[in-house]
Amino acid sequence: MGSSAEPRLRPTPRSEGLHERLHRRLQTIRQRTEALIATLEPEDLCLQGMPDASPPKWHLGHTTWFFEAFLLEPHLPGWRVEERRWGYLFNSYYDAVGERHPRPHRGLLTRPPIAAVLAWRRRVDAGLAALLDDLPHRPPAEGDALTSLLELGLQHEQQHQELLLMDLLDGFSRNPLEPAADPGPQGAEAEWTRLIGDEPAARGWQSHPGGLVAIGHEQGDPDFHFDNEAPRHRVWLEPFELANALVTNAQYAAFIADGGYRRPELWMSEGWAVVQARRWQAPRYWRGEAEFTLAGLRPRPPGAPVRHLSWFEADAYARWAGARLPSEAEWEQAATSSEGLPMAFGLLWQWTASPYRPYPGFAPAPGAVGEYNGKFMTSQFVLRGSSFLTPADHCRSTYRNFFPPASRWMAAGLRLARG
Repeated sequence: MGSSAEPRLRPTPRSEGLHERLHRRLQTIRQRTEALIATLEPEDLCLQGMPDASPPKWHLGHTTWFFEAFLLEPHLPGWRVEERRWGYLFNSYYDAVGERHPRPHRGLLTRPPIAAVLAWRRRVDAGLAALLDDLPHRPPAEGDALTSLLELGLQHEQQHQELLLMDLLDGFSRNPLEPAADPGPQGAEAEWTRLIGDEPAARGWQSHPGGLVAIGHEQGDPDFHFDNEAPRHRVWLEPFELANALVTNAQYAAFIADGGYRRPELWMSEGWAVVQARRWQAPRYWRGEAEFTLAGLRPRPPGAPVRHLSWFEADAYARWAGARLPSEAEWEQAATSSEGLPMAFGLLWQWTASPYRPYPGFAPAPGAVGEYNGKFMTSQFVLRGSSFLTPADHCRSTYRNFFPPASRWMAAGLRLARG
């Protein structure tokens, strides 16, 4: 069940050519985003279930705007923005770029129609291909900088592929008809079923000696990383143990049966206030003995990892279980150890006890792209690993995902720690 192997983006042999690799990677990622809406009806494309979510059409527009605003307009000679007002619609949070449409109202954007958004994507894709073709003719330093910016755009689009599915699940879950977004054999829920398998994961604990360890992206490593994964730095860890499997539905059901959502002593004060205000009684998509998924209402396997938990719920469960959440340094140290960490990637993001803060020596990138991560380093917690919604080549041991502690629409679970 799951994987401890760390997928990595390794440099491609020079014989293949960076140019050809980037062309193929661009085409593959851009096509996958559009494939995610193939099973949807036109009415679904403006679905926004809550202010934190965004409609599928907006995700397609925003990822296209990112490439146009940060790559094509400033760096491709002769590029012309055909509809500048769309920048107002599809800018997310880049204040340095300009004003933007209010996030809670993205679901009201019935126009531009999806056909116009898809045509825009085609035009931007052609512009990106032209820019790629021109890179060999640029000075090496400029070509390298633009290649890095293109890779950032591709990684950004992969993030939005996962967000699109998260947001769809949230929106569909609010429909009393309990519709299925993608019930097919190639859908995300079918992949989840294949990943969890029929055999329960072996349970136990992995011991780690602690000591002075280094975490974060290694300077000079050519693999991609977001700026918040650096710089690499040293952290002191006391000896600790991590569970070698994620907490299951059956284990979490025992927490509920023991009054987990009715016992304030298990919760942080803010978390207890959220539980009462929102009347939480179970994970986000539990429906009796079933679970709402992208494939509709499905049976909830007792041995499968419990998913769609907030940090508050994960923390309360850990306290009830006589354990705790791991720090992000403990998680990374275990994941990169010679023993590896079972179920580290490809199932669920895993909450840690670590607040989302900059690493010592962190410096955001200059310009508007510096707003990508740095300005969110407050009031959130770090998740590690990756989920069944995450593109397979979009995960690594240093990746720092982050969400507010009350959020639970993402594919998040928990692993226990002690010591």
